[in-house]
Amino acid sequence: MTKEFSPDRLDVKAFAQVSGHLSGHDSLLKYERLSQEAKGLHPDLRVDWTATGELRTELGDSGQLWLHMKVQATFPMECQRCLTPVDVPLAVERSFRFVADEATAEALDDESEEDLLALSREFDLRELIEDELLMALPVVPRHDECPTAVPLASSDGDFEAASAEKPNPFAALASLRKEEKGQ
Repeated sequence: MTKEFSPDRLDVKAFAQVSGHLSGHDSLLKYERLSQEAKGLHPDLRVDWTATGELRTELGDSGQLWLHMKVQATFPMECQRCLTPVDVPLAVERSFRFVADEATAEALDDESEEDLLALSREFDLRELIEDELLMALPVVPRHDECPTAVPLASSDGDFEAASAEKPNPFAALASLRKEEKGQ
């Protein structure tokens, strides 16, 4: 009998013990926090993911529970150079080791190189996928080459002309001072 695993309520220990494998092709609309960051979201955008469980046993060790995850998506954002839409490819490949509880994860976090998470019988894999995609978003999204010409001027010609026409305020003060001395 094979056990069915759900990404919404994943029993990580059982999943790792049987070297379970899950995959999915979700609409980007399923990920609420991620959808809020999108510019021009449409239902055709997909998040493709796979997750694999692993139980690593070493001498004298009861075993370490691991979850390996790969996620790919194309995310619509706004190019910060030309201010037009840009589809940003996102790819995440991460492995997580599960420990007994939050306190253990926090205690081991500083000395451990791997990413640690607290063990849960109802782990939300999609929430982890969303967290990882949010962290993978670029701070300044932009095209490799913008589709429209981007004006790269440091100042505006009209602004320069308007500044030249204005009288210097200190010159006006100096003329007032000369008038005072003349009286």
